[in-house]
Amino acid sequence: MAERLGVAIVGVGGAVATTAIAGIEMIKAGSNSLDGLPLADRDVAGMVAYRDMEFGGWDLADDTLGACALRHGVIGEKELADGAAVLNQMRPWKAAGSTGYCANIDGSNKLTGGHRGAIEQIQADLARFKDEKKLDRVVVVNLASTERKPGDDAALQSREAFEQGLDQDDAAISPAMLYAYAAIDSGTPYANFTPSVAADVAPLAQFAAERNVPVAGKDGKTGQTFMKTVIAPALRDRALHVDGWFSTNILGNSDGLALDDPKSLQSKLGTKKSVLNQILGYPVEDHIIMIHYYKPRGDDKEAWDNIDLTGFMGQKMQLKLNFLCKDSILAAPLAIEIARCLDLAKQRGEGGVQEQMGLFFKLPQTRGDYDPVHGVPEQQLILDNWLGDKSA
Repeated sequence: MAERLGVAIVGVGGAVATTAIAGIEMIKAGSNSLDGLPLADRDVAGMVAYRDMEFGGWDLADDTLGACALRHGVIGEKELADGAAVLNQMRPWKAAGSTGYCANIDGSNKLTGGHRGAIEQIQADLARFKDEKKLDRVVVVNLASTERKPGDDAALQSREAFEQGLDQDDAAISPAMLYAYAAIDSGTPYANFTPSVAADVAPLAQFAAERNVPVAGKDGKTGQTFMKTVIAPALRDRALHVDGWFSTNILGNSDGLALDDPKSLQSKLGTKKSVLNQILGYPVEDHIIMIHYYKPRGDDKEAWDNIDLTGFMGQKMQLKLNFLCKDSILAAPLAIEIARCLDLAKQRGEGGVQEQMGLFFKLPQTRGDYDPVHGVPEQQLILDNWLGDKSA
């Protein structure tokens, strides 16, 4: 009998989460192809099949996932009637939330009882989910809205201080950190698809290594940054010097609303700006990134780039890119593959930071104090070597 994997999602009512769940349910029903799933053609021993994945999770909104999906506008009544009807029966579990960390996102479906109480409930939810769905294993994936960056508070400097901060309900400890702690403490793999600080904060990275629990993150590499890390290696290899790279984005979904808060926006910009210098091997002085919340666009994001280049004999050139994409349609398959890879790492006994999963993230978490690899060709090779599958 095939083994079953549960994916517990933070922000399960969001556009990315509902799209991922709908897509897998439609695969089960035979009404969806495997297009867009990067590892669909891989034959990897121990990797769970898409049909053997079950979903649940937490959200501050208490609507059914079907109602949430319709509100986001990525999928509609057609998909709900064509294999994804289960979303109409699914409701989120009560979630940890803080307007101090995410000013524009709140809801009534909120956990109470302080930090320790929230962790206890999150772990109880994981245990109940595994039992009710008769799952072999569970992973946690954070798909929630972007939180502001924390400060250099004492509670975030050591394991001992973090534990004391939990006891004292220290405001320096964010909701994202509570989920990461709860997962690691229960031996459950955790991935951070958001720019928020979570398992990459020093005490939690240490905790994951001590407990040998796989963790990965952060900030899913979907649209503009994906294209940037595909094109920049090619420009490097052709010795075309990048004089400047101007990037702008407009989007109108809940992610865009969260980023309309300047403090959350700074977290996002931090993960997007880090890639060019590492790939090119020199600093790009004029690397400018702008993100604008534009409500009419919904999930149909537009990413526009202008690249100024210097070539042979000092001749100046420009490259312009315009990526009209559906944010959640790009992100949902990555979240699915991240869950499958984390589960595979767990089965292989590989705990701590999973650097081989850097392909999926804008700012890949590393095991030490060194820069991650950002270029897609290099990242793909690292992942392929780790998978060790027959088709790579």
